[in-house]
This record gives sequence, C-alpha cells and structure tokens, in this order.
Amino acid sequence: MNKTLTTIFALAVASVTAFSHAQEVKGDVKAGEKKIAMCIGCHGIVGYQASFPEIHKVPMISGQSGAYISSALDAYRKGDRKHPTMRGIADSLTDQDITDVSAYYAQHGKAGAAELPAKPKREPSVQVAELLKKGACVSCHGDNFAKPIDPSYPHIAGQHADYLFVALKSYKAEKNPNLGRSNAIMAGVAKQFTNAELKALANYVGSLEGDMHTVPQSRFR
Repeated sequence: MNKTLTTIFALAVASVTAFSHAQEVKGDVKAGEKKIAMCIGCHGIVGYQASFPEIHKVPMISGQSGAYISSALDAYRKGDRKHPTMRGIADSLTDQDITDVSAYYAQHGKAGAAELPAKPKREPSVQVAELLKKGACVSCHGDNFAKPIDPSYPHIAGQHADYLFVALKSYKAEKNPNLGRSNAIMAGVAKQFTNAELKALANYVGSLEGDMHTVPQSRFR
C-alpha cells in the first residue's frame, strides 16, 4: 500500500472513532418534517440546478445517510465546507434541528425501496477501474458505493454526476473563502487526480443504481 493510501486509511479510522463518540442528540423524524422549509426549495424540485460554483444539479438527499447529512451541515456551520448559501442555512440551525432534519431525510422516499445489489451491475471501464483502485473508493464507500463503512460517510451511487464532480473538485480548492471543503481524507484522494479523471469517476458512480431520490414536495408539483 502506498504512503498516501496508508495515511487515508489512518485518517478514516480516526474519523470513525471520533464519530462513534459524537452521537448524543437523537433525531426526530416528525419534528424534522416541520423544519425543512429552507431545504425543499432546492432539494425538493426534480432537476433543480444550482449556479455556484458552476451550474450543476443540487444533490439528492432523500434516502441519504442521516449521519452524513448531519456531518455535512455541521461542516458548513463550522466553515469546514465553504459555500455561502449552505453556510447561511446551517448557521440558522441548532444541533437538534440538524439531527431532526437529517433523520427526516434519511427515511424520506425509502418506503418499499428494493435492496441494492452487493456490487454494481454496470462494470467500470478499464480506465475508471484503475482510478477507483488508485483512490481506494470502495474501502470507504463500499463495493456498491451505497454501503459506506461509517454512517457519516455518504452514499454516492446514483448521485448526480455533475454534483459529484463539483464536490470532488472542492476538496482540491485552497485559499478560497467561498469555495472548498476541509476534509483530510477526501483531499488526499482528490488531489491524486486531474479534473478529467475526477469527472470520469463522477460519471461512472453517478450512472449506478442508488438509493437516493429527489422526492417532489406537493407545493412544487
């Protein structure tokens, strides 16, 4: 195993350990349903696109890991994720709000959903297979990219490819007050690749069967 991957795995273990000690606030699905007014205007519209830092579909969060949503919102609130809109929204939320909203979206749209296969039905190209191996992506996100080793890591199978590409690039951004994500694990992975390689990875993972959805809110139908 090369030095970069050894460091990544060490950081992943540390992250899992830290997360296991951080589960104090319990989420309430019913309470969360009453707190999503600022979420549905983007995440509740099928095909909705954001324009910062470039045009891309907003991520699907219905069916995403609740622990990951909590972790992401907390990172925006702390400034570890630099995105003006999401920072403003996260700043308005308490710890209880975050866990309630996360609990709501974790189960949203999952009723009656079929179990995903253990591995993707679609095989990657030779090039993408090598990139996945180089990044050791399955070691954290699981063989089907929807069963991560820790609940604070995201499901990524089937996520919008253009969003995945923007997210991956953000881990490479430095010294930009409005753009970037401070995550040593993902920064170590992303900086190994060119943007063209990141796009190839995003396109493949985004093409897979996933367990996330955009569930339209009745007011937007």
